[in-house]
Amino acid sequence: MTGTSASAQPLSGIKVLDFSTLLPGPMATLFLVEAGAQVIKIERPGDGEEMRSYEPKWGREPASFAMLNRGKQSLALDLKSDRQLEFLLPLIREADIVVEQFRPGVMDRLGLGYDAMALVNPGIIYCSITGYGQTGDRVEKTGHDLNYIGDTGLLSLSMGPEANPTVPPFLAADIAGGTYPAVVNILLALLNREKTGEGTHLDIAMADNMFMLMWWAIGNGLASGFWPANGTSLLTGGSPRYQIYPTSDGRHVAVAALEQKFWDGFCEAVKLAPEFHNDQSDPAGTIEAVRSLISEFPGYHWEPILAQANCCCTVVKTLPEAMRDMHFHGRGLFDHTLVNEAGDTLPATPVAVAPQFRDDASVEKAAPGVGAHNDIVLNQK
Repeated sequence: MTGTSASAQPLSGIKVLDFSTLLPGPMATLFLVEAGAQVIKIERPGDGEEMRSYEPKWGREPASFAMLNRGKQSLALDLKSDRQLEFLLPLIREADIVVEQFRPGVMDRLGLGYDAMALVNPGIIYCSITGYGQTGDRVEKTGHDLNYIGDTGLLSLSMGPEANPTVPPFLAADIAGGTYPAVVNILLALLNREKTGEGTHLDIAMADNMFMLMWWAIGNGLASGFWPANGTSLLTGGSPRYQIYPTSDGRHVAVAALEQKFWDGFCEAVKLAPEFHNDQSDPAGTIEAVRSLISEFPGYHWEPILAQANCCCTVVKTLPEAMRDMHFHGRGLFDHTLVNEAGDTLPATPVAVAPQFRDDASVEKAAPGVGAHNDIVLNQK
């Protein structure tokens, strides 16, 4: 399914004022615009939001900014100017959703906090995304993704070798702790407003939501007293069944043969010596035995063998390889198009919005220039 008409999209007619910057909020509003909402990005005049300064550039704007802001409108206003703030009043009255990502108290000082907006528009859904939330001992503390996963224990579960720890490649707190909870709760708030007519203030704390990602570790620790740690447990590097093994050509095999039938299939496929099949007796010995076997051959040797065994074991792909994979193309992940001012195109950011809820994939959309929609937005009736 390639998508639907704009008028039939689930969020068609929903107006969003987006005061957020960088990643969590802009990705959340990207979900909303892809589902049909009108997203008006409020930016400072001149340079706009911080991500516009990033490299590499793709045309006038950075590729990272363009990927997160496809299909949005930009309204450039000086939020410290009372005169310019007056331009926001009609938009606040009409808005369904506000997303902001300032430190707690900043929007209140600007006269744009939830209480002020709710006086003008009682049905407004106001979503605040911060690292540590609107209340608590850390309310004034600054941080980024690495701090949030560090403060909550998530980082301690898998950092690689102690002498040379590895920075995770994914921004778990920003996306899993910020974007997804924001989108889910905004949609819940829209449903609640349909029933009650009431708006609400959503307090999305990225650090809070990291504990959800560790449900298994928390359960294991509380129930048994054994707390998973880096390199010690089933999912953190302590098991031969859930491990990354290097090949002879610098590639890696991702082994996730957790169930016994898959472990048996893997052992048979790689011809692991029988004395290592019982991985409970000497996990470290089994890991070394498998490592020795896998490292004897290149990744292209193991790929067909593991595919034939179908035992939850695969050769790790590079990102360019994954983006060329016909499975993902067949699923339509890269069908939507991002265009810039020069007419150059890129595949748009894949988002977790069902294809039937998105606009038709043939429609090319751009990220906005700073203030590109001032006249259009401010003159809307």
